Amino acid sequence: MKNPIAITFLIIGLATYTYAQKVIPQPYDISIQNQNYNLPKVINVAASTSLNDEVTDLSNYLASIFQIKTKPSDQKKANIKLLIQESLNDRLGKEGYELTINAQGVQIDAASATGIFYGIQSIKQLINKRGDQLQLPYSRIMDKPKFAWRSFMLDEGRYFKGKEVVKKMLDEMALLKMNIFHWHLTEDQGWRIAIDEYPELTRIGGKRDSTEIGGWKSDKYDGKEHQGYYSKADIKEIIAYATARHIQIVPEIEMPGHSSAAIAAYPWLGVTKEAITVPTSFGVKYDVYDVTDPKVIQFLHQVLKEVIALFPSNVIHIGGDEVKFKQWEESQKVQQYMKERQLNSSADLQIYFTNGISTFLAEQGKRMMGWNDITGAKLHDYSDQKLATGQLASETIIQFWKGDLDMVKDAVSKGYDVVNSYHEYTYLDYDYKHIPLRKAYEFNPIPDGLEDEYHAKILGLGCQMWGEWIPTSQSMYKQVFPRIAAYAEVGWSSPENKNFDRFMRQLNFFLKRWEREGYEIGNLD
Repeated sequence: MKNPIAITFLIIGLATYTYAQKVIPQPYDISIQNQNYNLPKVINVAASTSLNDEVTDLSNYLASIFQIKTKPSDQKKANIKLLIQESLNDRLGKEGYELTINAQGVQIDAASATGIFYGIQSIKQLINKRGDQLQLPYSRIMDKPKFAWRSFMLDEGRYFKGKEVVKKMLDEMALLKMNIFHWHLTEDQGWRIAIDEYPELTRIGGKRDSTEIGGWKSDKYDGKEHQGYYSKADIKEIIAYATARHIQIVPEIEMPGHSSAAIAAYPWLGVTKEAITVPTSFGVKYDVYDVTDPKVIQFLHQVLKEVIALFPSNVIHIGGDEVKFKQWEESQKVQQYMKERQLNSSADLQIYFTNGISTFLAEQGKRMMGWNDITGAKLHDYSDQKLATGQLASETIIQFWKGDLDMVKDAVSKGYDVVNSYHEYTYLDYDYKHIPLRKAYEFNPIPDGLEDEYHAKILGLGCQMWGEWIPTSQSMYKQVFPRIAAYAEVGWSSPENKNFDRFMRQLNFFLKRWEREGYEIGNLD
């Protein structure tokens, strides 16, 4: 870690300990006393049935960090009790918990295993070691999240990272009580998920000959082949890993744009039906799916069927952003299709197509999600000049990345659920001058001026690690850490409980952790 500010924090943290040490994300209600409970060398753990993953998580942490053993116990002899109390659901929800530390030991009560797990994450941050003695401060925490959707998105379409890196990110998310891993698996520059029915998607679409370097619209390339994809066995392994950490994986399969890698594998998917290669440069590409071709729709349905068979998530993300309509506008076949269906614009054609996908997903018991381009709003200078007149399927979750407050108001007033990922605050590929840590922390998923009656339609937030300029895991870590901790608190903590100066003091636990893991971190300024 080459960050003098971070090192200063570390030195302070190693030299002193105060009972004001608390937890990130900041709990709903917390009190800490100036007394300690001393943990024994072997910790007795009593747990409700069905908490095997949660007990394993706690035991593995204590063993790996402190070389402390745990063993199962009855409640009478237990130092740590993990107890499911379903009656707490009305007050705390499925993710909330109560944590009590006093002379009798440690107890977490929650309505579900998820709440127990989150209580354990708080315990990890409260443990202090003095000499050979592990201590926990007498504490009382009542905690529950502000938002139900707290996501981190990883784009592997541009650069494939591999399952060990994904697992590392899942570990960090879990500790920060983030519950959605949004996995961007297909892109112009690469297709990263095996589909049995269409093996060329990964054989051809999963690799490219070279990669643009040097920034947007650069004429420089590295001349190196880049490839990689996840087998179904890999994905099942990662899903199991995430599930044990109470993280839901939401896969994103881009359509109808950002589809060049698929079209390179199967040219008949495109509007022109002409062969192309997997792009080596970044930016919004010309080629899009021919959504008027029944064979293309059949392809997308089969891909989604195989995705649904893998992922237990009740939400499937279809992307839908940055569609260049030029190919559709230049195709007589597409224009005739639109005329026959009385579609007045290319934006209406996208809505019509998207609603068909929504219907298909609903038949499979899934809910569609997409970037807010799918509403038909004009977000780009290359978009259709004609306004959309069609109405997006009512059950759609709209993820806002671009646009103003009026667009969010329009969506929620029409009944849509929204995840706020406004790029000016949540894009982790933006440098620290554009989004410093304080700015990330100050983001509010509920836009200023949004009427109270619509607040419940804001499900939460996503922070996005787009991949164009992060060829290595270390370059990714530097963009993610420490800002992911800020987004975690944005998603979990009530605005009245947030305080940036306090957050910075509490960040020490994570700075030490990230140094131990070997992650390079970005600016703390």
